[in-house]
Amino acid sequence: MEGLVLCPANHVPLTPLSFLERAEFVYRRKVALIHGNISYSWQELHGRCVKLASALSDQLGVSPGDFVAAVAPNVPALYELHFGVPMAGAVLAALNTKLDTTTLAQILQKLEAKVIFIHSDFIELVFQALIILQETDKPCLIVLIRDSNNVKEPPISSAPQKILDYETLLEMGQPNFKIVYPKNEFDPISINFTSGSTGMPKGVVYSHRAAYLNAIADIFRYEMGKKHVFLWTVDMFRCNGWCLPWTVAALGGTNICLGEFNGKEILDAIYLHNVTHFCGAPIILTKIADAINTNQLVLPHQVNVTVAGVLPPPEIMTKLEELGFNINHSYGMSEALGPVISMPRKFQDDFSKSNEHANVKIREGIRNIMMEQVDVKDPESMESVPADGKTIGEIMFRGNAMMLGYLKDPSRTEEAFEGGWYRTKDLGIKYPNGYIKLKDRAVDVIKSGGEIISTLEIEGVLIRHPMVLEAAVVARPDDFLGEIPCAFVKLKEGCFVTDQEIIKFCQDWLLDYMVPKIVIFGDLPLNSSGKMQKFILRDKAKAIVQFERMRHNI
Repeated sequence: MEGLVLCPANHVPLTPLSFLERAEFVYRRKVALIHGNISYSWQELHGRCVKLASALSDQLGVSPGDFVAAVAPNVPALYELHFGVPMAGAVLAALNTKLDTTTLAQILQKLEAKVIFIHSDFIELVFQALIILQETDKPCLIVLIRDSNNVKEPPISSAPQKILDYETLLEMGQPNFKIVYPKNEFDPISINFTSGSTGMPKGVVYSHRAAYLNAIADIFRYEMGKKHVFLWTVDMFRCNGWCLPWTVAALGGTNICLGEFNGKEILDAIYLHNVTHFCGAPIILTKIADAINTNQLVLPHQVNVTVAGVLPPPEIMTKLEELGFNINHSYGMSEALGPVISMPRKFQDDFSKSNEHANVKIREGIRNIMMEQVDVKDPESMESVPADGKTIGEIMFRGNAMMLGYLKDPSRTEEAFEGGWYRTKDLGIKYPNGYIKLKDRAVDVIKSGGEIISTLEIEGVLIRHPMVLEAAVVARPDDFLGEIPCAFVKLKEGCFVTDQEIIKFCQDWLLDYMVPKIVIFGDLPLNSSGKMQKFILRDKAKAIVQFERMRHNI
């Protein structure tokens, strides 16, 4: 249309770096971050991030597009790196602190990071990974993050190269450094590695634009207001803490960093700092429930907690809700920058609700403001499945808050976005009120005598047994039905129950064809992210069948 232009006056590339600039201007002396005896205002935090960017660029030679890695728990330095690294034009890779040395070495080799920031608790882990790489890769710069709240900081043994102290590095930075804003909002801001539950972790690249939009989406997704206090229980190395480092800055809230934590520390922090929100894996709910004493005071206000994964037993949910927690259950993945679907747990109990308020809340949780479309489709025809609560299809997303692609892996990127949708490879069903229910991973479902069985539904029943600590269900080959459910169960310490008692318990809750025919007790294989490695259990189930067939033939 004549007379219209796109110029710097009406188009500025979107970036979450602007959130910190605004927080420094608007909130200045308001407390931005607390970690033990450390406290920074937004003005102070902004100054530290600018000096960090300056030191990276001017002292360490980090250039736009370089990767900067970090191996650290939720401490102030890791929060600052979420701003300081992209302020230098570089790309942040916050790595899982629970990785084994071999996997960490493989990731570092793929990254070719210019600098690695290492918390003192994980220095030996990273050194061992660097030793594996020293014959094939050139040395990178190492910056040590010391925890001033840790009086028992472990000694550092012989280092493979020179180490620079984090606070010393900041002193080398200039406060008037000119921030390197992205020229294109699709420039990478970070890379996050998947959990690797189905193989080698994939490097998922986020853009400034997607991070900006998802951070705003978080405000609606978690119902966060201007006076929120956010407790860091979700790891910042998981999808950049679900993009919440940038969200908290956008709202000028307060970050509470605990580093490593247990249930009592979470409760104490909530009362001490008037925490309003926290997120993470469902295990944190169990930790909190175990820490509640008989004289526990009701929370001073409602605390919103959002978890992603299989929920603990209902009695734990009830215990926490009675104390004052508002529990939200979410679903997402690294490729979508964290959770996409999120809604109050209480609205998931009955999918046939006629209450329109409940249905609106469900639809709000399914269709967030920054995700254009969420659907369940036939993966072959790409047609939407009927909203009948029973037809199974693949859950797919389409929107602006999605990854750019997988690092150095164009074929997998193309496969993930085939047909113009992100294909989750998760199976689900749709209900008439709009609710989408996850049934299982496509690779995990059990096909038994013409029935499609969700392993997640069986696991949800098993975990309700009072003596069961963990449970996983996989397909076991069967000559007649094709596959049958096989349950692997880890009991709580000091408990004993027979396989037949577990099977009887399941019969009270499940349809006959869903009841596990075999129950195997013992420890369950978990990866570095705490996710179940079902491929190992499938191999074990197949091996047992082969052994039984051989014995029968003998």
